[in-house]
Amino acid sequence: MLEKLTNTFSSIVQTVSGKSTITEKNIEDTVEQIKMALLEADVNLRVVRRFVNATVEEAKGEKVLRSVNPGQQFVKIIHDKLVSYLGDEKTDLHLKGVDTQSVILLLGLQGSGKTTASHKLAYRLAKEGRKPLLVACDLVRPAAVEQLSQLGAKINVPVYKEETKDAVRVAEHALDYARKNALDTIIVDTAGRLQIDEAMMKELVTIKKAIKSDETILVADAMTGQNAVDIAKTFDDALGLTGVILTKFDSDARGGAALSLKTMTGKPILFIGTGEKTEDLESFHPDRIASRILGMGDIVSLVEKAQETVDKEEAEKLQRKMARNEFTLDDMLMQFEQVQKMGSMQQLMEMMPGLSAHMQRRDIDTSDMKKQKAIIQSMTKKERANHLIIGPSRRKRIAHGSGTSVAEVNKLIKQFEKTKLMMKKIYRNKSAQAQLMKQFSGGQVDMEALAKRFGRG
Repeated sequence: MLEKLTNTFSSIVQTVSGKSTITEKNIEDTVEQIKMALLEADVNLRVVRRFVNATVEEAKGEKVLRSVNPGQQFVKIIHDKLVSYLGDEKTDLHLKGVDTQSVILLLGLQGSGKTTASHKLAYRLAKEGRKPLLVACDLVRPAAVEQLSQLGAKINVPVYKEETKDAVRVAEHALDYARKNALDTIIVDTAGRLQIDEAMMKELVTIKKAIKSDETILVADAMTGQNAVDIAKTFDDALGLTGVILTKFDSDARGGAALSLKTMTGKPILFIGTGEKTEDLESFHPDRIASRILGMGDIVSLVEKAQETVDKEEAEKLQRKMARNEFTLDDMLMQFEQVQKMGSMQQLMEMMPGLSAHMQRRDIDTSDMKKQKAIIQSMTKKERANHLIIGPSRRKRIAHGSGTSVAEVNKLIKQFEKTKLMMKKIYRNKSAQAQLMKQFSGGQVDMEALAKRFGRG
């Protein structure tokens, strides 16, 4: 995610933040590096100019040059400017209460990921307590209706469809269907084209007038860079957008669309697609993305992911096992599976302060975890419960059964012993234990304090 931009910016941060004095020459040289990084990231030229001019003007003021920590102050300016260009603050959907209907109209070109985004958004809103209805109004792309039907069934959300070529009629009838079935949020998936044309726009304008949508959201491919901005401006002129969903954000190495959209269109990025799974649709937090770009990680999102993934009862069960020093290989296997549920290792490493830039410079090898899982799964119940009985002959059998080597089995057991020792130390440290369990068992966490503690403040 935004690897090229992050590599350059994190290098700048490392160079600048440690300086005890900052000169105007330092500022000019650094800003020139920033300018080149933004241009290479396919950020709109007008946005680059504004960013550079605003950064230079503020950085050359007395607040930086005469600051006690001028390097840190300069980094803060860069961070704040990134946040402002990404959208200042998180923007939520403006939906009505659950006692009445809210209508969300999704637009976009063919291939942008509208249908997938529709079901991800429905899944997210259902988790928040709403009762969504997906509406199949993409009557142009072959199998689009069937795709939406399958995705809706997957998340147990109803899909309204008709055997017709009249998308406006389908949308109107869907509102009646939702009213009769007490469904409060209607998500309309519309047809796209390979490029913007008059027929598509005319149909979309008619649908919007017919359903009086509360949210009119463009679904755009983050990897198209400045093209996403041009597409957004065209759709906005014709339909009046309320926001944008950026898909394939996890595959976007440049970041041009994210950094240009808000400034050039005035429309906020509402959500980003961060993977292929149903749950891989995240709210867009400008401050958190800015921190990731600067290589500072995103500990707040990491903790939130953990809270969503880790079962509270399992966390309490683990706490009791730690108290009795009964952490087993089965528990270690469960930890591996929970980490995998949180997302790819690449995504998790990007959120870790100080690790993101380093990890992005090479592919992260996830094969080790797969091997370790296979090794544990090749053990008997008794062996998982008591690793001390795993002698040479058992290790040989486990290696054969897991398709690994005896050396890899030995390595896993050593790692387990270190983990168990660490767990024991954490339990003895009552304050550390309380904070750990509070963070990862769904308790309320002071997110801002946590962010500052890990270097984001």
